[in-house]
Amino acid sequence: MKGEAMWPIVGLSYGTVLGLAAAFGGFFAFALVLVLGLVGFVVGRTMEGETDLAEMFTRRSA
Repeated sequence: MKGEAMWPIVGLSYGTVLGLAAAFGGFFAFALVLVLGLVGFVVGRTMEGETDLAEMFTRRSA
C-alpha cells in the first residue's frame, strides 16, 4: 500500500524531466533521457527482485 502512492509522483517527475530535456536540448536529449530512464527502471526492478533478467533474455525451446 505504501509504495503505490509513490508511482504517480515518479511518473510526474519523469515526465517533467523529459519535457525539459525536449524543450531545451532537442530530440537527442529527449531520447537520451528516455533511454537512460528506462535502463534505470529495469535495473531498479531487478535490484528489488521484481524482474528476473535471466528469464527475460533466455530462449525457451519448444
